Amino acid sequence: MAPRSLLALLALAASAGALNVVRNKNFGKLQGGYLFPEIGRRRTAFAEKNPELAEKIISLGIGDTTKPIPEHILSGLVNGAKKLGTVEGYSGYGAEQGKGDLREKIAASCYGDRVKASEVFVSDGAKCDISRLQLMFGSDVVSAVQDPSYPVYVDTSVMMGQTGEVNKETGQFDKLVYMPCAAADDFFPDLAKVPRADVYYFCSPNNPTGAVATRAQLEALVARALKDGSILVFDAAYAPFIRSEGTPTSIFEIEGSRQCAIEVNSFSKYAGFTGARLGWTVVPDELTYSDGSSVRDDFNRVMTTGFNGASNIVQEGGLACLDPEGKKEIDTLIDYYLGNAEILRGLADDLGLDHYGGVDSPYVFVDLKGHSSWDTFSTILEEAQVVTIPGAGFGPGGEGYLRFSAFAPREACLEARERISKIDIFKGQ
Repeated sequence: MAPRSLLALLALAASAGALNVVRNKNFGKLQGGYLFPEIGRRRTAFAEKNPELAEKIISLGIGDTTKPIPEHILSGLVNGAKKLGTVEGYSGYGAEQGKGDLREKIAASCYGDRVKASEVFVSDGAKCDISRLQLMFGSDVVSAVQDPSYPVYVDTSVMMGQTGEVNKETGQFDKLVYMPCAAADDFFPDLAKVPRADVYYFCSPNNPTGAVATRAQLEALVARALKDGSILVFDAAYAPFIRSEGTPTSIFEIEGSRQCAIEVNSFSKYAGFTGARLGWTVVPDELTYSDGSSVRDDFNRVMTTGFNGASNIVQEGGLACLDPEGKKEIDTLIDYYLGNAEILRGLADDLGLDHYGGVDSPYVFVDLKGHSSWDTFSTILEEAQVVTIPGAGFGPGGEGYLRFSAFAPREACLEARERISKIDIFKGQ
C-alpha cells in the first residue's frame, strides 16, 4: 500500500502545478533579464536565424578577457594544483578570509602601508562581493548609484528590498538615489544636487563610460561621504589600466577614506582570471555603524557564514600575479588591451562620433547622436555581425550611447572597425 500512496502523492503534486511558496516580491521589480545574458540571448537568436553568418560574429560586448593567462602567473595555478596531489602540499578548507600570505601580499603590493592584511578579504570576485556587501547592509539602507551604472549595483539593491517599484516615466527605481553622470561633466556627478544616501557606489575607471576620476573628484567624493556619515563603496576592478601620472588607483590614496570607504577589486581584468575567479574587498577597521559596531566584523561574519573561501589553487595564482614577474606580465596584458582601445577610439572617429574612455580604461563609450542604443546594437549586429553593448542597459543615463569593449582579440578589433565603418547609419547626422 505504501508505494501506491507515494505514487498517488506524486501524481497529486504534479497536477497541482506551482509550489505553495511565496516568491520574493523584490524579484518581481527587476526589469527584464540581467544585461549581459540578454545580450547573449540576442546574439544566439541572430545566429540561429542566420546560421551562415554565425561564425562571422565578433564580440565587442561583455568585458571578458581573451588573452591566455601568462606563463609565470599560470605556473602559480599549476603549482597550486600539483600541491593538492601531495601529502605535504594538500590543503582542505582554508581561512574564509583568504590565505594569510596572499592577504599580506595584496596589502603590501597594492596599497603600500595604507591598509592592513587583516582588512583584506579574499573572494571569488568583485561582483560577488558587491552582493555580499548588500547582504551585510540589508534592506533598510538608502543606496546611491551612478547613472549610467554597472547593473549589479542597481539590481542587488532591488533584490535586497532597498527600492520601491520602477518609475515608468523615468525608468528609475523609487527609493534609490541616482547620481546623473553626464559627458559634459566628465561623467562625474554634481554632488551638490545628489540627495543624501547611506551607501554610495562609485566605479573608477568606470564601467561603462570609461571615465576615470581625478584626485580632486575623489577628494570631493570622500568629503561628501564623511559629511553625510555614509559609506562609499569604491569599485577599483579596472585600476591597473590607469597609466596617467598622478591619477589615483585606489580610494585609499585619498585622505579621510579609511573613515568612510570600502574598496572592491579583482584579478579578473588584471590577469585574465574571469574564469578562474579571484578578487578581494578591503574594509578598514575605522568603519563603524551609528551604534559603534564594526563594519569589518560584520563583513567578516558574512564571509565566514556564507563562503568557504576562494579556491586554494587560484589563490596560488594570485600570489604569482603579485610577484615581480607576474606584475610585468600583467603590464603586458594591459598594454595589449589599451592598444585595442585605441583602435576602437579610431572606429568612433571613423564614424564621426564623440567618444569617451579608452585611455586609462578598456571601455570606449560612444555618443550615438540621438540614435536609439538598442536599435543601433541591432543594426550593427545584423549588418556587420559585431556585438556591442547598448548604453540603455546601464540605466536611463546610458541611452543614446554604445559601449565598445577592448577585451576582444586584436584582429577582431581591427576587423570590427573595418566592418562597422562601412555602415551608413550615421550618414547625414
